[in-house]
Amino acid sequence: MKAVQCHNSQLTVVDVEAPEAGPGQLVIDVERCGICGSDLHARVHADQLVDAAAAVGYETIMKPTDQIVFGHEFVGRVAGYGPGTRAQWKPGTRVVGLPIVRHGDDAHAVGFDTASPGAYAEQVVLQEAFTFPVPDHVPAEKAAFTEPMAVALHAVRRGSVGRGQTAVVIGCGPIGLAVILMLKATGVKQVIASDFSPKRRELAVRCGADVVVDPREQDPLTVVPSTGPTASFSSFVSFGIDTLNKARRVPGLPWPRLMQAAKQVGQGPSGPVIFECVGVPGIVDQIIAGAPMMSRVVVVGVCMEPDTLRPSIAINKEIDLRFVLGYDPGEFAQTLDMIVSGKVDPSPLHTGTVGLAGVAGAFEALGNPELHAKILVDPSSDAFLAEG
Repeated sequence: MKAVQCHNSQLTVVDVEAPEAGPGQLVIDVERCGICGSDLHARVHADQLVDAAAAVGYETIMKPTDQIVFGHEFVGRVAGYGPGTRAQWKPGTRVVGLPIVRHGDDAHAVGFDTASPGAYAEQVVLQEAFTFPVPDHVPAEKAAFTEPMAVALHAVRRGSVGRGQTAVVIGCGPIGLAVILMLKATGVKQVIASDFSPKRRELAVRCGADVVVDPREQDPLTVVPSTGPTASFSSFVSFGIDTLNKARRVPGLPWPRLMQAAKQVGQGPSGPVIFECVGVPGIVDQIIAGAPMMSRVVVVGVCMEPDTLRPSIAINKEIDLRFVLGYDPGEFAQTLDMIVSGKVDPSPLHTGTVGLAGVAGAFEALGNPELHAKILVDPSSDAFLAEG
């Protein structure tokens, strides 16, 4: 079968053996596969990827000299089953799946090592337990967004945006746009988005952002003026003094217990929830320096380079810093349900489709934020991107 291999950062269409499903697995005919930012990173930062994976105990990740088939955001139709499966769906059923397979006792990330080739190919192997059917009325172009939208849903859940809190999205590339979609789908009232690119700011509006700014002209963290306890250290202290003065006027009021109870249910002073969706050195420190006190920073962007930050600033502001990775199977299934029901429409992110021969050009085009957000690969197509 045909597939696109990456070898020493070069992308080439090659003939490879068709995959065979192992125990508990199935093979699908790929209909669409999204090109992810992590694929762009892996192509040129494989060494850093190997080091990061080894640090968390994942030893089978790709090496720069390996011949790797990328592609982990896929949708396709059931072509066959391996041994020990339930064969739940008839051949031809459209499905999506988590990009993880198990060979023996080892787990493998689909599209990132030689043992689990990805979906820039005519076929790919999935784990049956991690596979979900897609209703016939849902087009492949939308179903292919299940995986990246699940990443966004997980990030939003980790953000724990409270009632009345503002969410700020820094960076409106594909993952930032997906986070905006999920923030609005989960009921967040005010979403502020920021990006240097006019095209991406336009897409942010289409995805539901309430306020969109060019960071060259306005700091997104100052769009909503900081007022009340989190505006400054002095404001925070004044709030504490005034609150205690009022509480102590009530004889016998157990105010320490009430304060603790309020914290446990998310009440009390808090800044915005800021989603870092850029992934370049320096951005986390910049956000911490500009954020109001008691803000929460959710790091979604993948920075492949060493970075530094100033802990003393985060400490003095009591910044809550959270890092996110992927999603769980429940979030993946819920994301599919949200796409099926129309609660989430990822269509604004889809800016182009190519065949296998067009993948290398698509990787280059994705380097220009004014041209594309998310490009899908259709292995049955001969399409290339239009120039310009």
